[in-house]
Amino acid sequence: MAASIRGAVKVFCRLSPSLKFSLRQHQRLPVGVPVPGVILPPCRLYCEVDSLVDKDAAEATETLSRYKERPWEYLDSEEYTDRYGSGPVWAGYRRNHKGGIPPQKTRKTCIRGDKVSGNPCPICRDPNVMIHHQNVKLLQQFISPYTGEVYDPTRTGVCMKQHKKLSEAISTARDHGLLPFQIPYVDFTGEEYSNSHDAVGLTPFPASMTMGESWYTWYSEITPDEKEVAKVRKTYRAYLKR
Repeated sequence: MAASIRGAVKVFCRLSPSLKFSLRQHQRLPVGVPVPGVILPPCRLYCEVDSLVDKDAAEATETLSRYKERPWEYLDSEEYTDRYGSGPVWAGYRRNHKGGIPPQKTRKTCIRGDKVSGNPCPICRDPNVMIHHQNVKLLQQFISPYTGEVYDPTRTGVCMKQHKKLSEAISTARDHGLLPFQIPYVDFTGEEYSNSHDAVGLTPFPASMTMGESWYTWYSEITPDEKEVAKVRKTYRAYLKR
């Protein structure tokens, strides 16, 4: 669309020689300063608008590429402060769903090919928020400071695809020493492992046994049924030595 407008403006400037004089007259004027009584040629207006659009697109591409190489700089930028303030990226997010009760699980993914779901998750909606194991400030927003566990996706609202990436990035950051491991402290006392209390006693040494005695005294008092013994002997008579 922009290329077709640009070509039409060039053809229009060539066909109208009267516009060349006004164009030369106002070439030294600063951009955006109107002159009373003078109407700027449309070719110049179109060129200025086109240059501004190209400039904004180039700045957006440069910003996105810079944050792609170092995504942790986005959390320290003014753009992030103006959009999210001092809170996490998932603060105040609410997923679109039917009824007043939210579903038990978040969606699998927010972007499928060229289709973007309505109200995507806090990570999919902002292209500058990128998950990386060195982006510690972003990962800390999804970790509980009390238990060290990753927040459930139903609380943060992120889709299951981004939640899986978060878990992998947090695990990698802990392996690299960028995030601490939350290990609960347990106070071990000597009483729990001593054998002095009543619940634990010393195991007595085995008594000296003679041939034919059973290890347990109660086992010798049991007399087997003769009928059951006869059945067993009949079944295994080929293996029994008489």
